[in-house]
Amino acid sequence: MMKSKYHFKFEELTMYQKALEFGDNVNCQIKSFPKEETYRLASQFIRAVDSITLNIAEGSSSSKPNLNRYLQMAWDSAHECVVCSTKAYRRGFLTKETNEKNRELVTELSKMITAYKSYLKKNMNGK
Repeated sequence: MMKSKYHFKFEELTMYQKALEFGDNVNCQIKSFPKEETYRLASQFIRAVDSITLNIAEGSSSSKPNLNRYLQMAWDSAHECVVCSTKAYRRGFLTKETNEKNRELVTELSKMITAYKSYLKKNMNGK
């Protein structure tokens, strides 16, 4: 985690940290995409991966039902990354190994987000 004298609670979340790392990976990956993809697939991929962390952070200071909604958007963006990675692989911009690693990271993130959503839901229902 980045050291700063200013601290935000969402930065402690493992899913947030994992999403940041995934974003760093994707940012490195898109640098090797062809120039004509800059405003097409590369742009979509980086926006989708950034949306994961942005939604986690944005929802973190909200009510539980609102946080649940933001986590759903983060989950949706994670799945959008699967499609972007698959398209990049099919177009020859990513290796099979990189695509598999992306899929592994999205699976891990999705499970974390789903587990946190379940935890919130349980606590919203007073159980």
